Amino acid sequence: MNEPPEFERAPERLGDAAYREMKERIIRGVYRPGHKLTVRAVARDLDVSTTPARDAINRLTSEGALIYAGPKTVVVPVLDASALREITLTRLALEGLASEQAAQNGAPASVEELKSLQGLINSALDEKRYAEALWHNKEFHFKIYRLSGLPQLVSMIETLWLRIGPSLHNLYPEFAEEKYGVRNHEIAMEALEERDAASLRAAMENDIRDGYRRLKRANLERGAGTSA
Repeated sequence: MNEPPEFERAPERLGDAAYREMKERIIRGVYRPGHKLTVRAVARDLDVSTTPARDAINRLTSEGALIYAGPKTVVVPVLDASALREITLTRLALEGLASEQAAQNGAPASVEELKSLQGLINSALDEKRYAEALWHNKEFHFKIYRLSGLPQLVSMIETLWLRIGPSLHNLYPEFAEEKYGVRNHEIAMEALEERDAASLRAAMENDIRDGYRRLKRANLERGAGTSA
């Protein structure tokens, strides 16, 4: 009886939608580390007004996904060596656990979906469309993690990807040329098909470790470039 009119609730829902879309863009690596964003730019990207855009930015800065560079400008943070190491160690623990738990839920339909996603990743890598490869890569990983049936665990993993997602741009072109991720994903799909929990966990952990080695080098290269 006392429920507020529809128009009074709409701005809150619009802000939530803007937050979710912006969060997904960051997780999937749409924005590179160091990328600057303004409220107006976010509003334009999301096709919303400045109020929900500002809402989304404020929530994402509180989560550490963005940092303020001025009163109206935010930046996608660049992870230093310490932050990168800590995030990676936590990812190994949580994503390894999720993968292990997912192994018993690997129905044939799920494996086929993963194969389709990997096909999209392979095509994007072959054509050097790295942003698209990252987009599908996130879906591949979380398809496996959601099979764990542990939504709180998946939510914690998502928080880590919110921090690491932009840095994944630094995997390329090396990851595309050497096919590190492709091999790890192929082993993961085979392990899921066989319901081999240990092998599935190892494949996903190897994927994280291979990525970490490349991201560490990217940090060193950036430091050398800065000091030159």
